[in-house]
Amino acid sequence: MSDIVDQINQAHRQVGSRDVSGEEARTVLLRRAYDADIEDVWDACTTAERIQRWFLPVTGDLRLGGRYQLEGNAGGEILQCEAPRLLRVSWVMGEAPGFSEVTVRLSEQDERTVLELEHVAVVPPGMWDQFGPGAVGVGWDLALLGFSRYLAGEFVSPEKAAEFAESDEVRAGMIRSSEAWGEAYAASGAPQDAVAAAVAATTAFYVPPREA
Repeated sequence: MSDIVDQINQAHRQVGSRDVSGEEARTVLLRRAYDADIEDVWDACTTAERIQRWFLPVTGDLRLGGRYQLEGNAGGEILQCEAPRLLRVSWVMGEAPGFSEVTVRLSEQDERTVLELEHVAVVPPGMWDQFGPGAVGVGWDLALLGFSRYLAGEFVSPEKAAEFAESDEVRAGMIRSSEAWGEAYAASGAPQDAVAAAVAATTAFYVPPREA
């Protein structure tokens, strides 16, 4: 088993739903433990210079009530910021994204730091029916994989990132992540045929066949 697949297997995943202003929002939750103290994990999650080392370059006013923008990705407002345990932001992509928020919670457990990430969003029914939770879940798995490698002192340079993403090890990790989100989807009560279709679509999106 590869190190990446092993790390994917270490995470806890949960899929659910809740009412947001009369609309059904989908929830995906990912939980992992890190061998680092809570202050260091918090700093790595909230400092622009460190965020770019494991995720994406970020700009903006990184304080409560400020706005942020991840390069080529989401942006939004910092809604809650309670160091070193709670960060909640709106997660906006596109011109009319609808409701979407990400919450990061940190806690201490047996000399480790537990990071819990929850993404809550009103998702177009067609998209959820096609991909289920894996559409965002695999992406968050990859982000927290990068975070784990960063905290362990590893760093993949931007020049090597594309090559790394196409490696057999990363592809195997994305396949396993898609399957793991399918397992969490099934545990939430989704029908098995819907789970199978969502896993197949998510896997095909993230791990397309290599060109001959």
